[in-house]
Amino acid sequence: MKDQWLYHERESWVWIKNRFVPYPFQNNIRYLPEEDLWKCLSGIMELSKNKIKPENFKEWILATFGEGIAKLFMLPYNYKVWAYPAEKMSFSWIGERIAITDYKRVTENIIFEKDDLSWGPNHKFRFPMKGGTGEIWKQLYNRLDQEKVFLNSQVEKINTQEREIHVDGKKEKYDVLISTLPLDQFLSISDMQDQSPGERLMYSSVNILGIGLRGTPPDILKKKCWIYFPEHDCPFYRATVFSNYSPNNVPDIKNHWSLMFEVSESSHKPVNHDTIKEEVIQGAIHAKLIKSRSEIVDLWECFEQYGYPTPSLERDEGIEILKQLEERDIYSRGRFGAWKYEVGNMDHTFMQGVEAANKIVLGEEEQTLWHPEMVNEKKQLLFINE
Repeated sequence: MKDQWLYHERESWVWIKNRFVPYPFQNNIRYLPEEDLWKCLSGIMELSKNKIKPENFKEWILATFGEGIAKLFMLPYNYKVWAYPAEKMSFSWIGERIAITDYKRVTENIIFEKDDLSWGPNHKFRFPMKGGTGEIWKQLYNRLDQEKVFLNSQVEKINTQEREIHVDGKKEKYDVLISTLPLDQFLSISDMQDQSPGERLMYSSVNILGIGLRGTPPDILKKKCWIYFPEHDCPFYRATVFSNYSPNNVPDIKNHWSLMFEVSESSHKPVNHDTIKEEVIQGAIHAKLIKSRSEIVDLWECFEQYGYPTPSLERDEGIEILKQLEERDIYSRGRFGAWKYEVGNMDHTFMQGVEAANKIVLGEEEQTLWHPEMVNEKKQLLFINE
């Protein structure tokens, strides 16, 4: 089984001011032009004077990183990825998701010209040799009794009082139900419509564009995993050098390579679907990821309506209905079933399912969903960054 995996040392970067800066950005500001470096450093030095208790994500960013880093990177990048203004978001979800500014560490990196690359719980990760991320779940699926699995079936209605699911024109009875439907969708087709949290459950969608390229990646990209883009001159918030994850991600690794781009959208940040492909290509050229469109041999597009469950200011109030569902023996779990971004990665959501089953059968307590701060402290290895 060991030869089915490739193990990677994470190399994530930020493209800003026409240059690559190692991630986490706040630990590597020495790469910036002098004027921007001073704005960031002076903002950090001012932090000790401002003891304001933050009430939203924007205020937390300013109180944690200072005005320089906030305006240059943190605020514009987070708007691009979440597609909502930071003041509409809480900061209780953060945990180990974001590196906190360490003035001594930042200063040491500047003076001694040190790179700071290996922060975080996913500085090492593994990836399937073949089949991409989906191969993980295909292998698990193959272990199941196929006669008890039904795919591509449309759930039309859920009656929680009668414990019935209407699917493909038939009624199916259940004793206990584990659902990974987005919570808002589940409620909208159930007899609990009137209890929907409504706008308290905010989310963003993601446009994904894959570009297959002729040749090999330029030297500057040959070891990079993904790159963050805070500036407005390109629409994507992240680009992944997908061919670096496995040679089997392209037809012929000696003659082809690939990039994957992500563009978020929401009612606050609309996207023109008719022009987004061209905008991404132009952005890739502008950011010097590719030289010209003549290198492109293939394009792939995907739109995911449910991309990021947004930790809004009202989210915790909105997901209180999870407890009401449990009283009816319904366990709404998963990235959008539970609507908790902080435990919404693949490994998190898998464990949500395992722990829900263990609670139902064995009466064990669920840790991942209800105690994310404890779970994330223990995490050592992730499959990919999500």
